Amino acid sequence: MSILPLTLRDVSVRRRGKRLIGPVDLRLDGAGLTMILGPNGSGKTTLLRVMHGVERLSSGAVVWSVPDVQARHRQAYVFQTPIMLRRSVADNLAYPLKLAGTLRSEVTERTAIWAERIGLADRMSLPAPRLSGGEKQKLALARALIRAPDVLFLDEPCANLDGASTGEIEALLHTALAQGTRIVMTTHNLGQAKRLGNEVIFMLRGQIHEQGLAERTFDAPQTPELAAFFRGDIIP
Repeated sequence: MSILPLTLRDVSVRRRGKRLIGPVDLRLDGAGLTMILGPNGSGKTTLLRVMHGVERLSSGAVVWSVPDVQARHRQAYVFQTPIMLRRSVADNLAYPLKLAGTLRSEVTERTAIWAERIGLADRMSLPAPRLSGGEKQKLALARALIRAPDVLFLDEPCANLDGASTGEIEALLHTALAQGTRIVMTTHNLGQAKRLGNEVIFMLRGQIHEQGLAERTFDAPQTPELAAFFRGDIIP
């Protein structure tokens, strides 16, 4: 049984008297990749954190189709700046499997498979903090995907990466999608959003300003604000 659908009901987040997002109503279901777009400060990352369950709500509710404890174990989150354990590449990959109580033989096998998949098979003993930016991001993504989560949340996973590293990350995402992982991702890269997205959520001033299928939304935005965003205009 999938942990989806995910439903947000009248969700708001406020900090020090300032509204970061809200009110937000959203239902996430089905397969594919949802791109969250919007200007800086529009609430993209806060919305992502709300869905993942790591942002304290001021009001409203976030509801999965299964109890929260099950949902937490069947989703993953990759930060814009990858967080590396002060351990080897192999230990970073193995960590989520060990937390889940996976058999040692299976941990060894799956770790080797993923290290090969991300091109780090010859660097398994290297301390992960010594990797390049692109290698760290691939490792963080592999660590999130190694347990085959139902849902994967990504916050600007290709920010500050070169074209080659971005292409490798996108290839991993295509594979994850093909294997049934539902992905929700923020990006400022409209080219990437067009390449990967099946659905678009456009955030503006802390609210979902427009939402729709990616192909239709990119071809014919329904609001002047989204059209302006696609043109690269500054939105006050």
